[in-house]
Amino acid sequence: KMGNAESNAYQNHLSRFLPEEQSDIDGLFNTLSGSSDSAGAKNAKAAKKTMTLAALQARQSAHTREPLPEPMTVRLYNGMKSIDLPGKSSGPSEQIAKEQFVIFMSNLLKGNADEKISIIMRMIAKTGGSLKGKQIQEFTEDLITSVVRVLSYRKELKGWSLENTRDSSSGVKALASELLSELKLPDGTKPVGSQLLETNFDQSVIEDWVYRVPQISVFLSVVIRQGLHVLHSLPDQTNDILNLVPHCKGIKGRGVASLFDIPAIIYINSHLPAELQHKWQLLFSSRLHGESFSQLCAHIVNKGPCIVILRDVDGFLFGGFASHSWEVKPQFQGDNRCFLFSVFPTLAVYTCTGYNDHYMYLNHGQQTMPNGLGMGGQHGYFGLWIDSDYGTGHSKAKPRCTTYNSPQLSAKEDFTLDAMEVWAVGDIPESAGKKGKKSILDVDPQAQALLEMAGKSRQSEGLREPVEDDDDDD
Repeated sequence: KMGNAESNAYQNHLSRFLPEEQSDIDGLFNTLSGSSDSAGAKNAKAAKKTMTLAALQARQSAHTREPLPEPMTVRLYNGMKSIDLPGKSSGPSEQIAKEQFVIFMSNLLKGNADEKISIIMRMIAKTGGSLKGKQIQEFTEDLITSVVRVLSYRKELKGWSLENTRDSSSGVKALASELLSELKLPDGTKPVGSQLLETNFDQSVIEDWVYRVPQISVFLSVVIRQGLHVLHSLPDQTNDILNLVPHCKGIKGRGVASLFDIPAIIYINSHLPAELQHKWQLLFSSRLHGESFSQLCAHIVNKGPCIVILRDVDGFLFGGFASHSWEVKPQFQGDNRCFLFSVFPTLAVYTCTGYNDHYMYLNHGQQTMPNGLGMGGQHGYFGLWIDSDYGTGHSKAKPRCTTYNSPQLSAKEDFTLDAMEVWAVGDIPESAGKKGKKSILDVDPQAQALLEMAGKSRQSEGLREPVEDDDDDD
């Protein structure tokens, strides 16, 4: 009878996978358990095959730079080992049976929060029971590190690379802290800082967290599919894995590294409207196009929704998402999909409060209205502002920016700009081919006259650089 119950549960889990997925999982288990009798995989002898931690580790190190970091391999093994099989003697076994392996895959790749949670608890700590915030943080950092490593190893970063982005180590910590800040105690409070690390969280709290923070499940799925190289070639039905990393255009071969790191790209991208998550294209980089406000305007006007990121001289990284094409005009633009964000020293996204509609603002060459690029707040008190003199800006938010409820994003309220990038997200509108190549000087004769007086008219030629086509990036 026991054997029957066991095979029923096993068959139920197996039936969640398509036939080609089942054979992929069978193949991986056979490799790990050292058996190759695929024809007889269904027979009783094959079912008795088991695999060990050593086999899992050996598979990782068989690759030149093993795709999964050692701590994550051990966590996956502990997760598999934690699955109790009905009818098995209750003594702990160091061997993983085929049923445990399949149920592990089924729960983590196809299960709900309830099915995932007991495995995740054991991946965080072998002992089970309630867990300290510090243990959850270490697990989350291992998980994010593994995602970055595995995607890089499998060449799945879609044109991004560890060379053309900022170093990811501080980004891993920042993203883990941001995801952890969503942990809520049963009374609804969220412990912060060192208090969070020392707080004990029980299973129901962690289950609620996994349910509310989709990144945890998505990251686990990536680690299993790409790290263990199982089901990786089969299309995943969920968009959150499909668009986990957007295709990157325009930075390849230019000899600069983006201000973004991979964890920040993944996190910011997840907050964009779904139809914009598939591609980012570099429009402007102060290191490539020079430190000039008219250059900035020429590269970003009429290019569709954009992400602006800047670094101040103190090393703080922050920016905003503009939901509409930037236009030079003395009034606010955009809609409530706009948001501000911080990348360093903390990673966070600040969305609209509904208090006002001061989402985005771009003005140049006017005498009566402020000239510069701004997001949120009001004239003279923007949540994010870059002056048209280009080198300076401010982030005035005492105590918070009215439009986005964001704190001061820069190290000092009035900051000096160190570097800036603007990325178009989604597909650049058709019209940008014509309009986008116009120089700001075509639009604004006053600016042209001023430049000619200053003997600088030739520079406008540089503003008309064509939008490059980087389709070979991926």
